[in-house]
Amino acid sequence: MSEADACRIDVWLWRARFFKTRSLAARFIETGRVRLTRGAAETRIDKPARTLKPGDSLVFALSGRLVAVRVEQLGERRGPAEEARALYAHLQDSSPPDEQTAD
Repeated sequence: MSEADACRIDVWLWRARFFKTRSLAARFIETGRVRLTRGAAETRIDKPARTLKPGDSLVFALSGRLVAVRVEQLGERRGPAEEARALYAHLQDSSPPDEQTAD
């Protein structure tokens, strides 16, 4: 697996602006609260060095809300917010249950 095909999960979470620093992302991952889905296999991530590829899905709780995203790109740097949002696509509505409308 080449460096261009994969990225460390802590680096990606920092580039995608889910965490302010890479060390905060690494500490969060070490708690085991991040789930990775690749293909049909779902695993709990507890090491910041685990790699991500485009097409992988991540689920984790952040600031009291569930975040479910699909990795679209790996990115080359921590850029502006617009660039960071291009790295992922939301998989579901991640707003709190009391803000969702009932059909």
